[in-house]
Order: sequence, then C-alpha cells, then structure tokens
Amino acid sequence: MWVIGELPEEVDKSLKAIAPKLHTLYGGDGQWQGAIAASVHFSEEIPAEIRGLWARNLEIARDNDVTLSPQKFAEMFVDENFENEGLR
Repeated sequence: MWVIGELPEEVDKSLKAIAPKLHTLYGGDGQWQGAIAASVHFSEEIPAEIRGLWARNLEIARDNDVTLSPQKFAEMFVDENFENEGLR
C-alpha cells in the first residue's frame, strides 16, 4: 500500500521501527521498503507498474460503480502475483 501512497501512518511507523531487523534479515537499503523489496525480489520498475495497475483498477471500479479500497487492491495484487518464493 506504500507504493500507491495509501499505507496508514501507524503501519508506516511500525515498519520504520523494525527496519533494522528487516534489513538484517532481508538486506536492502536499510529502510523497511528496501528490505521488503529485496525479500520479494522487486526490480526497480515494479513500484511504477503497481501504481499503473492501481490507477487502471480504480478506473475499472469507477466504471462499474464499485469501490476499490487500497486494502482490497493490495490483497488482490498479492493473491495474483505472489507465490511462496516472491513474484510469479
């Protein structure tokens, strides 16, 4: 949800607090975002692709008079794109 600008502030604060541990476990650039990206093997292009997908899905939802919450989008994205080893 951070990639689409919709991560709740309290979640961001919690992730920042555990960033050193995440960095130790997964690597990355020392920030929690980098550790998560490293753990799921994100390329540098993935965040922009996710934002584009979010925009397209919001448009589809609006066209169909449906509300798409950031949480639901995140769940759908993970269900469609991840296996136990990272991105499909």
